[in-house]
Parts: sequence; structure tokens; C-alpha cells
Amino acid sequence: MEEEGGSSTLRVLVATDCHLGYLDKDEERRFDSFDTFEEICSLAEKHKVDFLLLGGDLFHENKPSNSTLVKTIEILRRYCMNDRPVQFQVLSYQAASLQNRFGQVNYEDSNYNIGLPVFAIHGSHDGPTGVDNMSSNDILSAGNFLNYFGKTDLGCTGISKTTVYPVFIRKGKTYVALYGVGNIKDERLNRMLNEPHAVNWMLPEIRDEIDWFNILVLHQKRKKASPSSGVSERLLPRFLDLVIWGHEHECLIDPEEVSGMGFHVTQPGSSIATSLINAEAKPKHVLLLEIKGTQYRSTKIPLQSVRPFEYVEVVLEDQVDVDPSDEATIHAYLHKIVSNLIEKVRETTASGSELKLPLVRIKVDYSGFSIINSKQFGQKYVGKVANPQDILHFTKSGERCKNTQESTNSFGEVDTNDLNKQTIEALIPETNLQLEILHLNDLNSALHEFVNNDDSMAFHSYLKQSIDEAREPGKKPITKGRQGSQNLLTGALSVLESDDEPIESSDPEESGSSQQTGRKRRAAPGGGDGGSAASAAGRRKTDLASFQRAPKKEDDADASKERRTPVAPGRYGAVIRRRG
Repeated sequence: MEEEGGSSTLRVLVATDCHLGYLDKDEERRFDSFDTFEEICSLAEKHKVDFLLLGGDLFHENKPSNSTLVKTIEILRRYCMNDRPVQFQVLSYQAASLQNRFGQVNYEDSNYNIGLPVFAIHGSHDGPTGVDNMSSNDILSAGNFLNYFGKTDLGCTGISKTTVYPVFIRKGKTYVALYGVGNIKDERLNRMLNEPHAVNWMLPEIRDEIDWFNILVLHQKRKKASPSSGVSERLLPRFLDLVIWGHEHECLIDPEEVSGMGFHVTQPGSSIATSLINAEAKPKHVLLLEIKGTQYRSTKIPLQSVRPFEYVEVVLEDQVDVDPSDEATIHAYLHKIVSNLIEKVRETTASGSELKLPLVRIKVDYSGFSIINSKQFGQKYVGKVANPQDILHFTKSGERCKNTQESTNSFGEVDTNDLNKQTIEALIPETNLQLEILHLNDLNSALHEFVNNDDSMAFHSYLKQSIDEAREPGKKPITKGRQGSQNLLTGALSVLESDDEPIESSDPEESGSSQQTGRKRRAAPGGGDGGSAASAAGRRKTDLASFQRAPKKEDDADASKERRTPVAPGRYGAVIRRRG
């Protein structure tokens, strides 16, 4: 790459898993997520990036509190609304990729002065739910504070199909195709990626004259870090250049090449610690990504506002000075460790900076010892640490660990989400129940949204989708191998339709028109007149006809070998990608 900050250098600041509103009722830690998010926005301003890219879980909850929404909007308004000119253009048909009713990026609205555009996908915590399939990101998008992309409506049961429309961005001679896939249930996305043509990746039609740099932002559990579930990098298309992976909180921000796939993966990790495990104790960073042509450079920037977190593991039976029959020696040993960790934080904190009470976690293997009262132990550290009630985490080696081995992540901590995830799958076979209306996966999803996202309409939404799909002409009944399923669905529909007030107020003609339009768009790759001039803002647009589907993976592998050369070191750092 040539000069720093040249007219063709696209500069992007990348952050994932901000979890705004986490512990918003905790007096000590309620502002942690906002302090860090404000630092992220200030870094974007300091480094004069073209836009801020958020990889999911901006909010900790799907329905954040009013206080959380107000604080978030205040920060976005302070840093994003100004007179600084935006130096890049969005070339693609924006209504296909952006989730708003206005069909354009926020900085092109003449009623707003947007100097720092924000692009965001949803995550597992703030994903869309309910009859209207709404996310908290939709609120910010409607207020023109961010550009929400990567949202899909997968419908109901079976192998769902979706089309991923990228946001085409141009700055000078640099062309970037920004793909987004918001969080989808891991098992469902795995089935889709393994099913031919279930996920259609739309490519720019003009690829011979222009060499595009392809970025994918997704928010899923990585199979690399969790063997029992998650999504493998090898299921992703090979035409990608860089994958930004959200959801995983461990900071692995340096891009790593996936062998045989031809692209790199960067995992920025969370900006705050939401789980007191070893992976969260590592320093937090954001990524400054600079792209020029088909070359890119990544620079990790440490976050200074993150609350200090010290983590240590101890095995009591390995300590000579600890007597199993004397609880006082256990207390003395553990108190000594906590004091040392607190002192370590004071020594490493930069002079002049605000000293936040640290988070301290000791994982104690107490095999052969009696357990002590953790809350009583922590009372001594009220006002000295931020989590006095859960400093100690007791585990036991041997048979108990073997019983929970399948429900632990790669860092040895029990993942409560994995423990709860199999409840329905285990219950149905045990009771010999045969589902005739809702598919097992939909029942699971509805229960998850009802409990975790407080969505009182979750079951109704999935039932309504099942009925609509069953009655749609040309489609087989959703349930398989059961006679009378269609009649059951029809009967359920008649119950819904007999209500005095309509449950859904959407216009059926408008809905049918949008579905028909969607089918026409997907059926017309490769045609059209390319880009047409936009009358309002003078920007170039391309109709959906200028998109085309990505080639099949078996063809894509050979094509990627022809057009790619190995990563080579050069003037612009060690992760340069050059193509012949």
C-alpha cells in the first residue's frame, strides 16, 4: 500500500459484543459497557475512520431498558452527528441489504449530518423476535443512528433458504463488498450451509474490470473453539477475503489464515467481560482495518476503559500449607491470593488514570477438601473488588468433571446455555410425543425466545408461520410422516382467524407484492443495465440485476486457486493479500 490515509484507503474500526446495558442495576458496574463503547467511538473519531463496524450484540438484551437506550443514543449522537464529510459511496441497491424503510444509508439523508456512519449486524442477545421480527437495532436504525444490515427472515421449519445481499462500498479505487449475517441458531445455520443453494451469496456482476475485497461479518459460535456445536469456517464461501467473527468473547484479533480456504478470520472478542472465565481476562482490543485495493492492514488497539480483571486457578491438594481438616488454613491461603491479585492491579494501572475496582476470580479445585461459603468469604472485599459475592468458583476433578465434559467450553468453564439447550430434545423422545404442528426446532426456538428474550408472542409467531407455510400453494405440509397434519394446521388457523381483533395488521396485498418482488429479484442474476445514476444524492446505484450468485463451492475452489497468490509480506504489513 502507498501513502497513509490516501484517497483510496478505506479505514474501518471494528468492534464486537459491546453488550450495552449489561448489569445495568449493579451500582458498581452499571456504566462499564457505556464507558467502553464511548471509548470505541472516540477511537473512531481519533483515527478518522470512514465508518464504525459492529459485529453483533451491541445490546445485552433484545429489549433494553429506557435508560440503556437513552445512554446509547446520547453516545451515538455525540460522536456520529457532525459536519465531517463522508468519503465513501454505497453503490449497491440499498433497500436489499439495509434494514430500514427509507432504502438508503443514514448519511445520505439530507435532514441529518452524519459524520461517522455506523454499520451493525445483530447478535444472539439483541436478535429480532416477535411477530414483527424486530430487534433493538431496528430502533436505532429508524432513528437514523446506524445502518442495520445482515437481517434475515428464515420463515418456519425445514431447510430454510436465504440470500445474502452485500453492501457495495467504493472509496477512490478501492471496492469493498460488505456481507453481513446476523445471528442464526447454530444448528439451523449449519444445516443451511451444508444444503446446496440454501444460502445464496450475491456477487457483483462487474468483476473482471473491478477487483472486489470481500468482507463477511457474522455472529456465531465457532466450531474451532467449541467442538460440540457452532459453525465451521470451512462452511463459508471461498471468495471471501476477510471474516470478522463475533459472539466469541476471547480476543483473537490478529487475522489468521484458514488453511485451504484462502481467507483470514479475525475475532475481536467482547469489549467488556460478561463471564468471569480465563478467556475474558485477556486484554480487550478493537481492530483498525485499512483497505486499499486488494491489500489490507490490521492494527489492534487496546481498550483502556475496561475494568481490570484478574483470573487464577488453584488446586488445594497441591498446597503444602493447606490442611484439609483445618478450614482456617483454606481461608488464609485464598485471602492471600486475593490480596496479591488486588495489589497486582494497582501496580499495573497507569498513573493518573481512574482506578476502577477490579474483578477477581479464583477457580478452586477443592477435591479432598470441604467447600467454604463463597459469599461470606467475599464480605471482606466489599469496596475493594467489583464482585465480592462471586470471587470463588469451586470445581472438583475426577468423575464430576467427566459428567460435565460435554457441557464445557474450551476454557473448562461450564456453559449454562449448553446445559439448557438440550432440554426439549431430550424430553420429546423420552415421553414418546409426536409433534404434529410445530417442528421440534421451532418449539425449541420459541421456548428460547419466550424465556431469554421475554417475548410473550414467540409461540404464536412460530405457530402462525407454520400455518402460513402449510397453506401456501405448492408447498408440502411441514410435518412429515403424519397423516392429518394439514387438517390440524388448518384448524389452528381457523381458531386464530375467529378472534374478534386481528392479531396482525399488515396488508396482505402489500406482503404478497413484496414476496413476489423478492422472487423476481433472485431469479434475475446477470441481467440488467449495471449501475444507474441516483437522482437524489448523485451516488451510483446498481439494480439487483447487477448481482449474481456465487459459484458452487466445488467450482469456487479451482477459481480461487487461479486468481489468488499466497499471502506475501510487503510494505503494508504481514497480512497483505495480493492477487494476480
